[in-house]
Amino acid sequence: MSVENITASMQNYLKVIWSLEEWSDAPITNSAIAETAGVRLSTVSDALRKLSEHELIDHARYGTVTLTAEGRELAVLMTRRHRLLETFLVRQLEYSWDEVHDVADRLEHAVTDDLVDRIDRVLGYPTRDPHGDPIPSADGRVHRPEAVLLADATAPSTVRVERISDSDAGMLQYFASRGIVVDAELEVQPSEPYSETVAVIVRGEAGGAPVILGTTASNSVWVSDLSD
Repeated sequence: MSVENITASMQNYLKVIWSLEEWSDAPITNSAIAETAGVRLSTVSDALRKLSEHELIDHARYGTVTLTAEGRELAVLMTRRHRLLETFLVRQLEYSWDEVHDVADRLEHAVTDDLVDRIDRVLGYPTRDPHGDPIPSADGRVHRPEAVLLADATAPSTVRVERISDSDAGMLQYFASRGIVVDAELEVQPSEPYSETVAVIVRGEAGGAPVILGTTASNSVWVSDLSD
């Protein structure tokens, strides 16, 4: 089955399910899908029923949702489209990284596989998008970097930013203003006990003052350890 043979709504839900399982081992539930997609639970239930009828997901009533082999293939294709479009918008059209998610969401349903392959070639076959998310290859292979949430990083340590969630445009703007971007190197500092914050110093930033990040922010950044 081609992605063109299913509706734009079904394409979106496959991509949402894939995104939920890509960086987490938590079970995928109706409520998690509803929260990520920004829709009501009843809307999700209807969408999942259609995906199940097309044998693109396995879904027990009130249970967890998993992609079938065909569902996963289509989800990866949609993810490839989205992330290549985001990369094209930033590199070629000079969009900022906090602008591209919604634009790519609209464009990904209109482009053809041939156009996506041409974009890939023009960009030099990039392996990740502006937020650090891996771009699946044309044959569906995905290489996810070894990374942990900044909230779980050892302090003190030195880490490299591998990926930043693009779910909140305002947060992306804040991160960029503080130099917390993909490939930035951070020195993770011990924080005050029970503060539920993470303190980091961004290497190369003038002043070197610690940036204090709360729970939401530190759970939106994935890092790899450079301390060894």
